[in-house]
Amino acid sequence: MPYRAPVNDYRFLLENVVGFAQVAATDRFTEATPDLTDAILTEAGKMCEEVLYPLNRNGDLHPARLENGVVRTSPGFSDGYQAIAEGGWIGMSASPEVGGMGLPMTLTTTVNEMMSSACLSLQLNPLMTQGQIEALEHHASDELKAIYLPKLISGEWCGTMNLTEPQAGSDVGALRSKAEPNGDGTYAISGQKIYISWADNDFTENVCHLVLARLPDGVAGTKGISLFMVPKLIPNADGTPGKQNSLRVVSLEHKMGLHGSPTAVMEYDGATGWLVGPAHGGMAAMFTMMNNARLGVGVQGIGAAEGAYQHALAYAMDRKQGKAAGSGTIIEHADVRRMLASMKADIFAARSIALMNAVAIDMATATGDEVWRTRAAFLTPIGKAFGTDVGSEVASTGVQVHGGMGFIEETGAAQYSRDVRVTAIYEGTNGIQAMDLVARKLMDGGEAAFALLDEIEANADAAKGKLPELAQAVWNAAETLRETTEWLVEQDLTDRFAGAVPYLRAFARVLGGHAHLAAAVAGDAGRNRLAQFYIKRLLPEHAALLQHVREGSDELMAITTDDLSA
Repeated sequence: MPYRAPVNDYRFLLENVVGFAQVAATDRFTEATPDLTDAILTEAGKMCEEVLYPLNRNGDLHPARLENGVVRTSPGFSDGYQAIAEGGWIGMSASPEVGGMGLPMTLTTTVNEMMSSACLSLQLNPLMTQGQIEALEHHASDELKAIYLPKLISGEWCGTMNLTEPQAGSDVGALRSKAEPNGDGTYAISGQKIYISWADNDFTENVCHLVLARLPDGVAGTKGISLFMVPKLIPNADGTPGKQNSLRVVSLEHKMGLHGSPTAVMEYDGATGWLVGPAHGGMAAMFTMMNNARLGVGVQGIGAAEGAYQHALAYAMDRKQGKAAGSGTIIEHADVRRMLASMKADIFAARSIALMNAVAIDMATATGDEVWRTRAAFLTPIGKAFGTDVGSEVASTGVQVHGGMGFIEETGAAQYSRDVRVTAIYEGTNGIQAMDLVARKLMDGGEAAFALLDEIEANADAAKGKLPELAQAVWNAAETLRETTEWLVEQDLTDRFAGAVPYLRAFARVLGGHAHLAAAVAGDAGRNRLAQFYIKRLLPEHAALLQHVREGSDELMAITTDDLSA
């Protein structure tokens, strides 16, 4: 069974589950009609199936390499990238004033997920560029926007994000990179950055690096950090790429997966850079890019899960083993059916949450309503962490469905597991996402959380006439989550952090139940059966997770280092 882009699933979700109609009804996004939406899904899906998916294995078997200071990319990646760029998929949500389509983030999210399921290594390149476009739109000077945005949107140039240093990972404030004024409005950027995704390639005219560095008068910590645009090739007066800047790729990392995506150590040696945003305001500007990327990375996890699921399903429908009824293949075994159903149900839940997040972003953009902005912010850590956890779990289960053959590289099952694993780590580890959820996102006393729970319970009440058992189960889960949230906002940060990961997971479980219930109400018998599986078998996990949350931190922190090392 060849790879198929999940176009039908997206059509159903947009029409019946996540409320995309309200986005299309705004003045900002009136062009996002059903016909245009269908055309975008169809054309993007076709590109993913016919152009990107055939490159996926190449990226794993023939990694990007550094050759005499030049990054050589995997076979076919240049053609794949050109298809993405020429299709206009990079600048879908960028402003039309600078060459973008001005379309909702929700539609960009669907396309990004399909590209991720087809070839995750290559999709990471345009994802980084999309984040850079948004950061520049919000924070750069008009001069920088005029030079960089049209080129980034067209795909002629691509963008990266440079935060991490050997001694400064999640603690960005510990960075040592320096920026010295040149006296002409530019700055000399010096320092080393690590883990730079797509730091260079052999198919775009230029690579544009957004680099965090500290000015001479920058105070210690994150408040003294500024953001700079540091291009590989310094643009000429007419905007064409000019002379080589003082930067280089030192080396490429040897990674567990994502072999087709070059991850570099970068060195800046007095490289010419331009300030983006105000001096010492780098973190605010970079967080614009990072928040964009967090939704995008959650979607990468879901995309990898989709690819792994389709791979496992095809194997299960073909492999004959044991005494199985019907077709005689292993899909007839109850445990294999359980694994596949769990994979599909969790993908649907994670995909729904990602689209709920994107819809909230679009509504905030279109209306300026603070309620929508707060909802988008609340859903972002859930979408990132749950999407990437589901990616890792589904990919691992995909190996299990293959049995012994899953451990053999030739089947391709292991690649999904290796490729997706980093998504739970980069753009803020999933533990940090959970800490953000229970700290910053509950600073409103739980108002955003309770608004979501109100909506879930109202929809469950409305569904009780058609599906009373499922609706009641979702309502009960939401109420239990509400009670734990009320308890959590009264606790100190140590107690919150002790239960942060299970709390995020429980919230995702309940949101997933909400989505499956809506699908069962609006969908066919197949949607109903999948909802039955999720709500009866997976949703109950929320109770144990919330029990973990309410245990607080005392017993956890009482475990000594000697206990752990004994």
